[in-house]
Amino acid sequence: MRRVFQVDDVILYGGNGVCRVDSITKREFGGKEMEYYVLQPVYSNGSFIYVPADNEKLTGKMRLPMSQDEVRGLIHEMAHDEVPWIENDNERKEACRSILATGEPHAVTRTLQALYRHQEEQKQKGKKLHQADERFFHEAEKLLYDELALVLHIQPDQVQPFLRERIEEELCQTA
Repeated sequence: MRRVFQVDDVILYGGNGVCRVDSITKREFGGKEMEYYVLQPVYSNGSFIYVPADNEKLTGKMRLPMSQDEVRGLIHEMAHDEVPWIENDNERKEACRSILATGEPHAVTRTLQALYRHQEEQKQKGKKLHQADERFFHEAEKLLYDELALVLHIQPDQVQPFLRERIEEELCQTA
């Protein structure tokens, strides 16, 4: 069953992150009138995003934000999951592209964890992440932090310290 969104709903739209449904409008395109969700990104001054309301593939990328319980579960996973690194550059790039396009928070979080751990390993060797990995890292971070900021009612730049503190608490409770 397709979810119907309303004007002023705050949603997540795939790799675009947190958006507000600004309006629902009809536009003529190619001689055919279609209904569109008009989305406005919340944390960036970007242009509007038009999503055809009858396109299930595109509306399938629209979802409600996580609940606070889901965020607690995500933090628990972050504290206890070991995420493997994909050694093959091409496989890793494709996996990252696919995950970031969906914006699914658990997959984005796992990607971010793998990139973060690899970044730390590279720092110890006096190296940096590959440029593509660096870009994926920042995109994953933005997607996750923007959603968590919304759900937790904090600013995006407060998310990283919040996560570090909560993950430390998780680890101390299980030690």
